[in-house]
Amino acid sequence: MTVQRAAGEVGGAMPTTEFAAATDAVVSNIEQVIEGKTATVRLALAVLLAEGHLLIEDVPGVGKTKLAKALARTIDCSVRRIQFTPDLLPSDVTGVSVYNQETRDFEFKPGAVFANIVVGDEINRASPKTQSALLECMEERQVTVDGVTYQLQTPFMVVATQNPIEMEGTYPLPEAQRDRFTARIAMGYPDSTAELAMLDVHGAEDPLYDLRPVCDAAGVRNMIATVRSVHVADALKQYAVSLVNATRESPELRLGASPRATLQLLRTARAVAALEGRDYVLPDDLQALAVPVLAHRIIPTAEAQLSRRTTDLIISELVHRLPLPSDRQRSPYDTRQEREQRGNPYDRRR
Repeated sequence: MTVQRAAGEVGGAMPTTEFAAATDAVVSNIEQVIEGKTATVRLALAVLLAEGHLLIEDVPGVGKTKLAKALARTIDCSVRRIQFTPDLLPSDVTGVSVYNQETRDFEFKPGAVFANIVVGDEINRASPKTQSALLECMEERQVTVDGVTYQLQTPFMVVATQNPIEMEGTYPLPEAQRDRFTARIAMGYPDSTAELAMLDVHGAEDPLYDLRPVCDAAGVRNMIATVRSVHVADALKQYAVSLVNATRESPELRLGASPRATLQLLRTARAVAALEGRDYVLPDDLQALAVPVLAHRIIPTAEAQLSRRTTDLIISELVHRLPLPSDRQRSPYDTRQEREQRGNPYDRRR
């Protein structure tokens, strides 16, 4: 098997002040298009810096695709958008070898997945055969066609959207596909103030067309290197393992989270800590990310479904019951009461 590598390795870590300025610029740029969703925007950026993939799941008209496109346009790198439809073929995603009569040889024509950021709109409208074309590239950052493996560039991120309400003519994502998404978020309806501001901003023209990049692929690679250097104490690693193990032992779940989930939970916690100006992870980071990172990977039992027990609620209760590490690092909001008053910025119900 032949392997062809692509350029774009992760660079060096950035100074703290430079990292903060770069990430704040990205968030502010996206918020020119997405009103009143700072926590959602920051989580989307955290997934990118954690070298993961994002699934945006919500009802129509709340800005799922808008967020994905705003994130893509904010970074000056290659971007491809795929509109998933029932007649979409796997070769449309990965690429295909075409016979060239002049050279009398086959030439590889790259598919839409050969980009830094791939926006997959309504991913559950494509057939399972086409959905599975993303499995290799999302996990291994490579595509294999006709025995030749092509490495994808860094950064590489798939941002997929789907509507969980309308299920006619759709193909639900299999568990293997959902497990490859680092986090699942919901946009939610904006509050009255944000919706009123949206009428002023979006009423005359779409601000997405005027959005200009504030960062490039090299800058993202440097930010990723900074996130990789964030310290995680051994006690917090054990806490992450215990949290994921709790999903496997819960009587309300017939499928718990995978080891991949543990790894991605830790990576995303590093990214969130870096976005908050810290070079170390707190237990609060893991607790806040438990629902968006774990809830879409688990499957409740029939009894739990009949009792209307959602996966978000089950994960939230597991986090609440699981004891914190005994030698936990102190956070600015140390007591449980203070944490409850603060709330979880990544709670899908907010």
